[in-house]
Amino acid sequence: MLSRVRVWLNRTYAENVFFMDQLRRNPIDRAVEIHATHGDPDSPVLAAADTAELEPEGLSPAAYVEFALDQCQRRGIDVFVPRLHQAAIVAHRADFTSIGTALLAPPPEVVAVFHDKVIAYEAVQAVGVPVPPWWRVRTADELVAAVEELEADGHKACFKPASGAGGVGFRVITRAPFSLAQLNGFPSPYVSLDTVVEALERADEQVDWLVMPRLEQPEVSVDTLTGTDNRVRLAIGRTKNGRRRGFTQHEQWLEPARLIAEGFGLHYLSNIQFRMFGDRPVLMDVNTRPAGGLHQLSLCGVNVPWAAVQLALGEDPGVIEPPFLGQDYTVVSGARPLRPVSVPAQRMEAAEPLLPAVPAPVPMVDEVGSVGTTASALPL
Repeated sequence: MLSRVRVWLNRTYAENVFFMDQLRRNPIDRAVEIHATHGDPDSPVLAAADTAELEPEGLSPAAYVEFALDQCQRRGIDVFVPRLHQAAIVAHRADFTSIGTALLAPPPEVVAVFHDKVIAYEAVQAVGVPVPPWWRVRTADELVAAVEELEADGHKACFKPASGAGGVGFRVITRAPFSLAQLNGFPSPYVSLDTVVEALERADEQVDWLVMPRLEQPEVSVDTLTGTDNRVRLAIGRTKNGRRRGFTQHEQWLEPARLIAEGFGLHYLSNIQFRMFGDRPVLMDVNTRPAGGLHQLSLCGVNVPWAAVQLALGEDPGVIEPPFLGQDYTVVSGARPLRPVSVPAQRMEAAEPLLPAVPAPVPMVDEVGSVGTTASALPL
């Protein structure tokens, strides 16, 4: 009889409740127990886990590594999927290995390359993967010069932090002055160049932004699973064009993704994003972690989270080909139960978990109760 597998997800995205569901529904019915930690007591991943704890706030990366090692040893973690402080954690892989915990994350040098988008663009360009034109800017003058050069070539300029994830800080530059039109309806990513320049000139410190042309749809996110031998076990593209989502195995997306995953050693799960620049795909971003939408690949008949855990445990699943490509779909919000009562902020000296295991999901309640929302896929 196979022993249970103990998996820990730290401060991760709400969508990873589906990652957890898939681990439990693995094709060999192996027992999986999931531990989760988060800074928000109302994160749905805490309610979905078998055991959960609040993370102490304000820890430095080094202190967080000590916290993580204690969690793994105390909880008997077999596989740790780190998101928060990933770079610091993977730098201590040997320490985790010594207590029997496998890290489901790439080596530290790979995490470092893709943490900074400028370094990443330079690196992938050197191995033949096309990237869009880009400028690294830190001042108002550098921003204006980059925007003017892009506009002279007929492009709309946008910017985002040189390091970051999830689209945080992404804005599209417009020449239109701020007006009431921008206060109607939902917030927009468009921002006036004059407004940005004024903010930069008032700022006490420099920014670190990447300025580039706004790329066109479709956006294709290629989820890859790569072994420590640098061989890709799985690569499937998820397409996004407005509300419509779908899947692709076209080599114009998969070939550069494999080149990046194998060439740089993006071990375990990564997400490599492309968009169109003119008539060709170019790299947009590389995430050295599982994508929030990874669970959507279940519509193609594959359980990628489980295959990744197998690989981390040394149980090579081999090359995985999807038996079919699922139909086009869209993403809608759905309800997920939360813990019955929010807990107070965790005390740094607390030795025992403040969130006990919940044996069964909390029943759904009305609008005055605690219900979380996460995104799930529905066919079109």
